[in-house]
Amino acid sequence: MTRPAVSPCPCGGGPYAECCELLLDGARQALTAEELMRSRYTAYARHDADHVFRTWHPRTRPDSPPVDPEVVWTDLRVIRVEAGGPEDDTGTVEFLARHTGPHGSGELHEVSRFARRAGRWCYVDGDAG
Repeated sequence: MTRPAVSPCPCGGGPYAECCELLLDGARQALTAEELMRSRYTAYARHDADHVFRTWHPRTRPDSPPVDPEVVWTDLRVIRVEAGGPEDDTGTVEFLARHTGPHGSGELHEVSRFARRAGRWCYVDGDAG
């Protein structure tokens, strides 16, 4: 009997079914700011604008999330995490994400800020550098 193929999670956190899939499907909420950031990266990689929209703080959320179907996200590296744990109300995650697209390859280096709203982690905003 052949085992089904295990699909890796785009965020690099293990098998997709055990990592970000539960968050993108809405089966559970992120426990930490880093977990939410990883799920948002995965949503961009899978072109899931709904998850990006749902997890963006309403105060800073655009009308339409910037999910570009021509961009292929290829690599995520978390550089630094400050607070954002299960008992915190705010957190910061610095990351580097690489991508390719119609205009070549590039990378996004961002320090993202997260806050709890109604008990759920939300992306507030970030400084790209």
